[in-house]
Amino acid sequence: MSRLGKKPITIPEKVKVEFKNGILEVSGTAGKLSQNINEKINIKIEGNSVFAEMKEESREANMLQGLTRGLIGNMFEGVVNGYKKELELNGLGFKAVAEGKKITFTVGYSHTVTKEIPEGIKVVLGMTADKIPTLSVSGIDKQTVGSFAAEVRAIKPPNHIKVLV
Repeated sequence: MSRLGKKPITIPEKVKVEFKNGILEVSGTAGKLSQNINEKINIKIEGNSVFAEMKEESREANMLQGLTRGLIGNMFEGVVNGYKKELELNGLGFKAVAEGKKITFTVGYSHTVTKEIPEGIKVVLGMTADKIPTLSVSGIDKQTVGSFAAEVRAIKPPNHIKVLV
């Protein structure tokens, strides 16, 4: 039995929530997000709280209730504060150049690697005090920010031998 899924989620100030035709829409100061909700889960909006309720008693519906509650909480956090991932391009000659909606990486290969920046993602290139290039990935959707940061990191994974020394 999901205990966490039954707890209400408090709607932050300046956030609007609508649930129509199986789609939950959350809009706040940072932007607007929408999420398809499984048909086994019903969303109730009462006052300044949102509840994820099971339509049927089953193991799958129980798991979906907790998942849905977590997704709604992430949506609230995203439209209020947003999400941010910081990456370092640590290596001899490693650099990144932003060109419109594309980033070109030089990370020790014989060729450059180009990545398309997804919609809703903001990428800022910078430099640390030690002259190490940094990449800051930010946006309102937690899944998109994390996925793009993982794709960038997968271009040239850290060498575990150099990390330990």
